[in-house]
Amino acid sequence: MSAVLNETHAPSLQSWVTSAQAVGGDFPIQNLPFGVFRRAGSQEAFRVGVAIGEQIFDIASALRADAFAAQSDMSKEAVKACNSATLNTFMALGMAHWSALRLAMSRLLRVGASEQTSLQACLLPQAEAEYSVPAQIGDYTDFYTSIHHATNVGKLFRPDNPLLPNYQWVPIGYHGRSSSIGVSGQNFHRPMGQTLPPGASIPVLGPSKRLDYELEVGVFIGSGNALGEAVTLDSAEDHVFGLCLFNDWSARDMQGWEYQPLGPFLSKNFASTVSPWIVTLEALAPYRCAWTRPAEHPQPLPYLDSPTLRAQGALDIELEVFLQTAAMRAQGQTEQRISRSNFHHAYWSVSQMVAHHTVGGCNLQPGDLLGSGTQSGPLPNEAGALIELTVGGKQPLTLANGEKRSFLEDHDTVVFRAHCAKEGAARIGFGTVVGTVLPSRVAVES
Repeated sequence: MSAVLNETHAPSLQSWVTSAQAVGGDFPIQNLPFGVFRRAGSQEAFRVGVAIGEQIFDIASALRADAFAAQSDMSKEAVKACNSATLNTFMALGMAHWSALRLAMSRLLRVGASEQTSLQACLLPQAEAEYSVPAQIGDYTDFYTSIHHATNVGKLFRPDNPLLPNYQWVPIGYHGRSSSIGVSGQNFHRPMGQTLPPGASIPVLGPSKRLDYELEVGVFIGSGNALGEAVTLDSAEDHVFGLCLFNDWSARDMQGWEYQPLGPFLSKNFASTVSPWIVTLEALAPYRCAWTRPAEHPQPLPYLDSPTLRAQGALDIELEVFLQTAAMRAQGQTEQRISRSNFHHAYWSVSQMVAHHTVGGCNLQPGDLLGSGTQSGPLPNEAGALIELTVGGKQPLTLANGEKRSFLEDHDTVVFRAHCAKEGAARIGFGTVVGTVLPSRVAVES
């Protein structure tokens, strides 16, 4: 892992795309996150682009314009790999190519770049685009890296034993379903499944009544590892292309009935939503911070520990959750923030997730997705899921318009936002991930 800063991080850099200088904007020239897009409502092929201000820099269009002619050979190889409907080929090239292309784009988009006139035609307003999942996700693994979330939820399921003894020793995870992962804007029907009603001895089949969101950070794998070859902790982030926002929707009543002995199944496989833009680890270098473990807790085994991890293995990313109900929408009210947290609270780091995932010989591949698990902080208002905010539904959340929520209702829209900000560095944002709950298909058909 590396927190080395270079010319692309200079806070003084400005872009000839004027919206990149907007105060509080997510996509300054110091960010340059990758995504896959096309013109909204068109039949164009999806293609790779980079967010800059309120615009998208169309890499395929820039390639046709020979915009990279004066750039390095490595960046030329990288941009050719981006001439695709997904990021997988580019991801597979590795960190040196990712960095080379990021540098080339930074130079092309800076104020004073000689290519400005020819590249104007390579921009599309983000408001006029639609997006696809940025990579073909072959495999998806969801982790459980927040000890605050694990403890709070554990108290609800196992009051006498909230935190299982393995939690502080091993990064807990399960293999999820990649086929139902969609991009921001995903609308999905309330899932059906088995639940065991309170006091009942026989389960029933029906729509989930305790539907929840989970505030997570998604980790996209770039270059993979060979089957049987473990990735070491300090080289783990060489295999990470970047981070996104991730909402792993959860049916809590179904989860409570099915999760033992093998973990979540139908309670998690009906929908998950990623944000359109992947922020590279290089862009996040100014926001590295120390990874810590309380001295009274078990310390990681050697394969999950190193001085480099301790010095800079965490990331200072502010995370926010917003909710908009159907009534708010009808009244023209915008979404309301209901919680906020920070990724630096994670008990297990990105590098630890990758190192542990591969220690038994598992081969990660370009485009694989790791979910961080719900990111909750130590305070009650830093909870990353309604099951925590409402203490299992016993203390409903009261919204500004008087509505109450224990769990999500039909037509509720959940919005996640995230950003990094500090003195002496450019603000780096992640955009948004948005999803809306539709009525169950049973309700629609009845």
